[in-house]
Amino acid sequence: MTQAAPAANPETRRLLVNCAVMLPTIMHSVDITIATVALPSIQGALSATQDQAAWVLTAYVIAIAIVTPATGWLAGRLGRRRLFLIAVTGFTLTSMLCGAAQSLPELVLFRLFQGGFGAGLIPLSQAVVLDTYPPREHGRAMAIWGIGVMAGPIIGPTLGGYLTEFYSWRAVFYINLPIGILALLGILAFVPDTARDHSRALDLFGFGALAISIACLQMVLDRGERLDWFDDPKIVIGCALAIVGFYFYVAHSLTHHRPFLDPKLFRDRNFIAGLMLGFSAHVCLYSTVALLPPFLQNLLEYPVLTSGFLFIPRAIGTLIGMAIVSRLAGKVDPRVLILVGLLIAAYGLWQMTGFTLEVEPHEIVVSGLLLGIGLGLIFVPVSTTAFSSLPRALRTEGAGIYAVVRSLGASLGISVFVTLFVRNAQANRSALVENVTPYNNLFRAPYLPPQWSLGHSESLSSLSRVVDRQAEMIAYVWDFQVLMFLTLAVIPLVFLITPPKKAAKSEPPAVQE
Repeated sequence: MTQAAPAANPETRRLLVNCAVMLPTIMHSVDITIATVALPSIQGALSATQDQAAWVLTAYVIAIAIVTPATGWLAGRLGRRRLFLIAVTGFTLTSMLCGAAQSLPELVLFRLFQGGFGAGLIPLSQAVVLDTYPPREHGRAMAIWGIGVMAGPIIGPTLGGYLTEFYSWRAVFYINLPIGILALLGILAFVPDTARDHSRALDLFGFGALAISIACLQMVLDRGERLDWFDDPKIVIGCALAIVGFYFYVAHSLTHHRPFLDPKLFRDRNFIAGLMLGFSAHVCLYSTVALLPPFLQNLLEYPVLTSGFLFIPRAIGTLIGMAIVSRLAGKVDPRVLILVGLLIAAYGLWQMTGFTLEVEPHEIVVSGLLLGIGLGLIFVPVSTTAFSSLPRALRTEGAGIYAVVRSLGASLGISVFVTLFVRNAQANRSALVENVTPYNNLFRAPYLPPQWSLGHSESLSSLSRVVDRQAEMIAYVWDFQVLMFLTLAVIPLVFLITPPKKAAKSEPPAVQE
């Protein structure tokens, strides 16, 4: 087994391991959202349509969906440290290729490879952290590590907006170079290797069926709203392939002596509860990340940088929530922390249901801060309890599945709530327009602004814009209401969690001293 470089003491060494694996986690999680802001600039620079440019995002998430489930098997064959080094090196190099791309097909191809190399970064780093610290310190360790996972999607739009506006869309990808180099040095210096298991062959049929199913589902969720869902044959075919692939995977796994994913994973009650809660938390996290930038920029007409800065309190709230968890880990029942986090997140969303076109910046800041604190309180206890009763040998594989489920939650949340917004905005506009008529006494009122007069074409154009903005505002409020109710609806899942056994605290960490 490869030895990591010695440190002054075990506690310092564990902290260095955590910091080393947190860097690629930040790099990967930021990259999920950072390119979204740069997409209009990419579209203009590479002479692409909006639909064509969207493949820059789609290719990335599909590659992640395909490769992530295989992380456990690859770590067993290659060793966790070696796989980590390959993943970070490949991700950094393909990031540079993305920044140097001269055409859209080149960029989409490089993004596909970037997603493939980046797929294992989060499950590998999570497994390393869990094995490095003894169970009694998992809460504190996951709080430090979770900063990268939770803060990345939040600071991504802000960083992407800044780099795109003051430099170029290419800088969005080049920013990964210094982070990738530091991550490589940290892994080489501090992360130990694991034993390799060459006896376990790859269940190729199971992997293929699951990969096709997840990739098609990701494609449907990512492209569905743009293609008008089931009105497009590509979405119908994608759904059919996802269902058929999953059916074959389940049928094959029930009959194969060594299926692609170990069945023991799905017999663990805490792991299943953690999957469902992690899925729900990422629906909320990414839905609001997708909805707020257009709300701030298009509806409230804030500049890109201002809207990005308004995300900072949410990141601060997440850090506060994780700091609280790190202090209370092992002292307070994790179910209590998750429950309190869900209630605070729901309260933050409730405040967002009161937004209007005259909403003040401080109201946006307060609601974002509360939502961030709630998510910070939820994320760490859910991650910790999900793996609290899993054997160490299953942690990397379990972390891969956990990452896939969170990714699906993010994709589903973005897809469903953006679709709800678009359709509700159209329905609201139709309902409002029905009242814009000379027979409505309100349009005869003496206090009516001249620009709303129905007698002039210029006034009709101005009035149409007012109706559009009101229709969109109502649609945003409706989305925030649905998210609030969904957050409250998952509270019963908390009671499925079994607190970690005290006996598990004696399990030694995997780091070699």
